[in-house]
This record gives sequence, structure tokens and C-alpha cells, in this order.
Amino acid sequence: MEPKNHLEKLSSIFSELEDPRIDRTKLYPLMEIIFLTINGVISGCQSWDEIADFGEAKLDWLKQYLPYANGVPSHDTINRVISRIDYRCFEEQFICWTNVLLQLPDGALISIDGKTLRGSIDRHHNKAAIHLVNAWCNDVQLSLGQYRTADKSNEIRAIPKLLDLLSIEGSIITIDAMGCQKNIAEQIIDHKADYILALKANQGELFEEVCKLFEFVPATYHKQVQKDHGRIESRHCWVITDLSWMLETSQWKGLKTVIKIQADREVLARGEMNSENRYYLSSLDRSAAFFNEAIRGHWAIENRLHWSMDMVFGEDLSRKRSKNAAQNFAIIRKIAQNLLKMETSKNISLNRKMRLAAMQDKYRQKILRI
Repeated sequence: MEPKNHLEKLSSIFSELEDPRIDRTKLYPLMEIIFLTINGVISGCQSWDEIADFGEAKLDWLKQYLPYANGVPSHDTINRVISRIDYRCFEEQFICWTNVLLQLPDGALISIDGKTLRGSIDRHHNKAAIHLVNAWCNDVQLSLGQYRTADKSNEIRAIPKLLDLLSIEGSIITIDAMGCQKNIAEQIIDHKADYILALKANQGELFEEVCKLFEFVPATYHKQVQKDHGRIESRHCWVITDLSWMLETSQWKGLKTVIKIQADREVLARGEMNSENRYYLSSLDRSAAFFNEAIRGHWAIENRLHWSMDMVFGEDLSRKRSKNAAQNFAIIRKIAQNLLKMETSKNISLNRKMRLAAMQDKYRQKILRI
């Protein structure tokens, strides 16, 4: 039987997590700590101390859903337990939760992009900042998963692992130039999905070949103009489906089109104009208007996920560094963001939703559907 509410779904999925503590120290069950932390973050808490304070203030409310027989743990205990959870297992369970939670529409746009947790760098212990590869669905405006890499250069190895965990059948996967790899294109097609991959000069001969293609092969065209915040952006899109002139076509599984985007930006106040050309490979045979919109939609992962993590949840300012704290707390932020976004009875900002959740138990219950 499918769980009725988000608490039951979270409990059923995260019950698979292995508790990192030895038996005699389990004064507070793992799910009680996770449930407390998620609700604290939903209510605007960013530090371990704030989460513990929230728990003390809302203990009677928390006891409606889980026993909390020993009260709420201290901020040190919350920190210690969350920091020691196996981050790879936590990532997998988060993705499992989103797979159960969401029924993506056919043709949903899933964007893959990396983000560095800048505050996680620990120079004292010679530890580099944590780098995460994230998946974002623009159609439902929700985070689908994350996968930690050793550093930014390892995105190439992390992307296939993240794609294997996600439920992508019937979706369109957009990835920047780091993910423009033949094996990744093949993997996406094998998962019965489609791809739009950014192509840059580091692809050498292929990049030069595609650039030249637009000089003599007929292409369909679409123009999109957007005026916002004192800027005018014109996006010109050309699409070529006749790839018989390309030498490497057969090496890219499913390849059907190459795309060129010319983005012209004018800053009205300063009278500045700049122009940039970008190129893409795709397994789709669609109109230039479609590609213009889909490629623009890829950057929602920057504007809707990465920006929100930093500006709403304070991710870049966070100094959580011990053990697995940074990447595990990043998952909790994404769980909180998803829950807040799925609550649609109030058409207000995430910040206002978080303030209401802090003040009103009933609204917090509505967010959790309990």
C-alpha cells in the first residue's frame, strides 16, 4: 500500500539507512533525528543549534508523529549523527524518495549540472570543497537527486552514476559541455530517454566540424526575444537535421540534430552589447522553436536550484565540514525545498513559506501532508 503522506514516505524510504551509531548510544532513533532536522530546515533553521532550539520549542508537536521518548537531542548529537550517515546511501535514498514521489510528464526536461559547496572547504585539514552533481526537473520545479564527486573534474564519472539512479525513461536530459561524452549519450538512449548536450571547443575536430556545418548546410531558424531587468536578450536558434556531412555521426548513439544558439544581450542603461555562440548535439528531431526554449530551460537549474540553495537556505555560507555533514545537509535542504514547493495552497515565496512553517504548526502539517 502506498504511504498516505510525506512522513510515511520519508520513513519508509529512509528506514533503509544504516544507523552509524553503536547500539548502546542510540538514545534518539535515527528517524527522529532526520524528521526533526527536516522540519527545522523547513522552518528556516540553518545551524545545528537552531534545529535543536526548534525541537525544544516544538517537542509536543513532534510527539504527535514520532515517540521522542527521550526528548530532542542536543545540537552536538544532531551534528554527530547527520555527519556520520553514509552519504552515498543517503544520496541513493533521496533519489529513491523522489522517484516514488514524482510522476514526471512524458518529455520532462531534466537538467544535470554541478555545484561546489564553497563553505565546505577545510584548509586546516587540507580538505577541498565538496562538489555535487545535481539533477533538476524544470517541468515540476523540483530537485531529483545529487551525487558527490571528488572534485569538479570528476563530473564525467559522476554523471553516468547519477543517471543510473534516476528514473529518466521518456525524459529529455540536458547537460553542459562536461557531460558531452559518447558513453553518456549512449547511456541516455539505452535508458529510453533523449539528450541535448552542450558542445565546446574541447571536443576538437567535432566542434570545428559542427561550426562549419552551419556555414553551408540548410537549417531551420527561430528567434526569441526577452526583455527583463534592463536587458534585452535575443536568442537565435538554427537546427540542422542533415548530418550526412558529418564524419562522427555514427559514433554518437541516437544523434539526429545539431543546434546553434546565438545569444545577443544588450544592457540598456550602459548601452553594452555582447554576443555568444553555443553549439549542441541532440537525439531529438524537433523544431528550432522547441530547442530554443529547451536549451534556455536548462539554466533553470542555476536560477531555481543553485540560487535557491544559496540565497534561501544559506548553502554557500554554511560552514558544515565535519565528516559527511556538508553533503548530507545538502540533501536535507533539497528535501525541504521540494516539500515547500509542493505545497501550493499559498502562492508565496519560499522565504514566506518557511516563516509561516516556523510560526504555524498547521501550515507545517500542510507542507508534510500529515
